[in-house]
Amino acid sequence: MERFYLIVGHVGRLELLVPHGARLVQLRIKDQPEAEVRRQIARARDFCAVHGAQLVVNDYWQAALDLNCNFVHLGQEDMDTADFAALRRKGARFGLSTHDEAELDRALSLNPSYVALGPVYPTLLKKMKWGPQGLERVSRWKQMAGKTPLVAIGGLTPERLPGVFAAGADSAAVVTDIQLADDPEARTREWVEACRAKEPA
Repeated sequence: MERFYLIVGHVGRLELLVPHGARLVQLRIKDQPEAEVRRQIARARDFCAVHGAQLVVNDYWQAALDLNCNFVHLGQEDMDTADFAALRRKGARFGLSTHDEAELDRALSLNPSYVALGPVYPTLLKKMKWGPQGLERVSRWKQMAGKTPLVAIGGLTPERLPGVFAAGADSAAVVTDIQLADDPEARTREWVEACRAKEPA
């Protein structure tokens, strides 16, 4: 699995940052009309195809299937309504968010392409009912997830990557550190280089 997992909230941001080395990118659109959601997904799909990046569509699994996207990310609430049989029929992979052991058990029972654990560190992005999970939890999650790749998310920075990967994460997802950077393009390149330096031998 790609070590660097970029998450953006708009296709325009995706188009700005993917050319700087991101090979795995999630489009996480919030609070937009359905037509706008589908417009952005279609545009992101085509852009990623041209640039050799894997698009992951957050939440909107039906739109992803309709638009021939092959990777979605779902939160626990989305899992209640997602049609996993339909996803599998179309060959679409899916990653699942987890925050506690019950959620991890549920996610692993669905044989996902990855499970995500967060927030590893305090995050400024959104208020969450879970406190920081910490690196010990990352290690425990990796033990429980076994061969299923583990994505760490929440409060990550390039400086924190060595500890996150040493704890067992296979991939590091980033939102805020790049979103709030003075130069997001340069910060993306820093992430790409930092993750490349931590590629398994």
